[in-house]
Amino acid sequence: MNSKEIAARILKLRDELHRHNHLYYVENKPVIDDYEFDMMLKELQKLELEYPEFDDLNSPTKRVGGDITSKFAKVKHRYPMLSLGNTYNLDEIREWEAKIKRITEDEIEFVCELKYDGVAIGITYTDGQLVRAVTRGDGEQGEDVTNNIKTITTIPLRLHGANFPDDFEIRGEIFLPLATFARMNVARVEAGEEAYMNPRNTASGTLKLQDSSVVAGRGLDCFLYGLYGEELPAESHYENLQAAKKWGFKVPGMENRQIEICKSMEQIESYINYWSENRYLLPFEIDGVVIKVNSYSTQETLGFTAKSPRWATSYKFKAQEVSTLLEKITYQVGRTGAITPVANLKPVLLAGTTVKRASLHNADQIAKLDVREGDTVFVEKGGEIIPKITGVNFNLRPPGLEPHIYIDRCPECNTLLIRQQSEAQHYCPNSASCPPQVTGRIQHFISRKAMNIDGLGAETVEQLYDAGLIKNMADLYDLEKAQLLPLERLAEKSVNNLLEGIEISRQIPFERVLYGLGIRYVGETVARKLARHFKNLDAIESASLEELTDVDEIGERIAQSVVAFFGNEVNQIIIQRLKNRGLQFSVPEPKFQSETSTSLEGKSFVVSGVFTISRDELKALIENNGGKVNGSVSGNTHYLVAGENMGPAKRQKADLLGVPVINEKEFFSMIQ
Repeated sequence: MNSKEIAARILKLRDELHRHNHLYYVENKPVIDDYEFDMMLKELQKLELEYPEFDDLNSPTKRVGGDITSKFAKVKHRYPMLSLGNTYNLDEIREWEAKIKRITEDEIEFVCELKYDGVAIGITYTDGQLVRAVTRGDGEQGEDVTNNIKTITTIPLRLHGANFPDDFEIRGEIFLPLATFARMNVARVEAGEEAYMNPRNTASGTLKLQDSSVVAGRGLDCFLYGLYGEELPAESHYENLQAAKKWGFKVPGMENRQIEICKSMEQIESYINYWSENRYLLPFEIDGVVIKVNSYSTQETLGFTAKSPRWATSYKFKAQEVSTLLEKITYQVGRTGAITPVANLKPVLLAGTTVKRASLHNADQIAKLDVREGDTVFVEKGGEIIPKITGVNFNLRPPGLEPHIYIDRCPECNTLLIRQQSEAQHYCPNSASCPPQVTGRIQHFISRKAMNIDGLGAETVEQLYDAGLIKNMADLYDLEKAQLLPLERLAEKSVNNLLEGIEISRQIPFERVLYGLGIRYVGETVARKLARHFKNLDAIESASLEELTDVDEIGERIAQSVVAFFGNEVNQIIIQRLKNRGLQFSVPEPKFQSETSTSLEGKSFVVSGVFTISRDELKALIENNGGKVNGSVSGNTHYLVAGENMGPAKRQKADLLGVPVINEKEFFSMIQ
């Protein structure tokens, strides 16, 4: 390349890397994987080194990575949060180790740890109390997310024991456990929302939520792996982590090889190879291994480059990828009518499990990859729970394969599909009689967080639908014992339990009935906000777009979905039938004069035990008087309301954190 072409390539790489940095750190919507990003960055570093005349102080190679938003207060790091050098090549790790041994004559001891795929955090403790938590940001300054960090139960608010420094910082990684991530996505899909992309981005987005009570419900976790301060108790990294463990921190454990002391390159390679094979057995995501020099004095001798320490580096795993035959593309219809294309694969072992199916997401993805039935495709898990197809091996494409034509009619009911201009997915509009939509909505209606009808599960719903006994949720309330007894697997006791569960469900509070209707984008939180704002279904049904968007956290997309739902004649008929059957479609009149006020504004409560009123009623009292209800006791909890038969764990934690414990009578005195 000539000078002009080199300059053009450097500029293009910088623009691309800046764009991908923003997509990754700010919008949490990456469009390329870590490997592609790292390869572009390495190319740019190489070009800038060879052609220093094109140097730029604002080049992506000059920054640690990350970005900051305007949502939270900006805080300058006392100790810059530098990034680590990384490689996908063991030879480069060997070169790094050899270079260290050339620089210093010290006997080198290394510590190998897992590279958690999460969000870096620095937490400051003064006199044993958590005082501030700051994200990495751009390495020089980050965002103060202290209130959100305090909701993570594995991060101590007050340290245990003694011998901890008066003032120090501990750093670690906030992450979302895989099981928690999977549950969140199931709930989102049930609400007609797009699934989250991966645990790392979801953890990052959660940390930047304004409402810490929502953060508390997300189930974030944290590993701490580095201490910084003037008076640390030991002279090595590993010893200080063991001290931190005694103070109450969750640190990597040697017993399960999440941390290991290595004295040779052979031991480092053994550690890397072990986790390369076994990383998928972990309940959280890792994307590599970190290797550090253990001794602080040796670290000081080795020093730093402009953006990373010389005494530490990381080996990154490439996302595991296999190739297999795509035998057929089929289509699934969800509760909301969303059509999802599915690649049916020749079974192949990937990341410890046999994969037979992979999502193709939508028509645009199929066209982008040019996936065809009969192709050999590349399948990857990476940060995903569900395998995805990342490409096609065109060298193995048999001659004569025709491009895949996306269906234009529903595979279940043959209705012509629609696709809104702003959406990626196609939808079946036949919500009234498309079988998987009908049964899916009924299953959602009876679910635990909605009507919670005992004795009625997904299989029974399918059975009742196939027998012609139910065609919508209102039909449940017309079922009779004589209709049910002849059905297989429904003995008299089962039938009695089912009918009793249906009868009890008539008393379920309005907000859960509203959630159970299955309005697209209306999850539990939105249903609760709508119910408490409008007080009854008639008011929601007649509300305009403007009135709906005036409600806290209700955006235009949700408002449009609500208006469309109540504008549907079939839905109106079903709702009227449910009203006639005695379901709750309004917030009950206050039982107490004090039921609505602002007397608890700014206070958060945890409710545990048995009370003279239901726990749902007690929680409603708290929220109607301006308070917030959290699921677990933390340093942000103002009161634990204790009923009879409360388990000891919550009380012990409240005592440990100094949270006042009050009884039901004391609570009522606060609001009257």
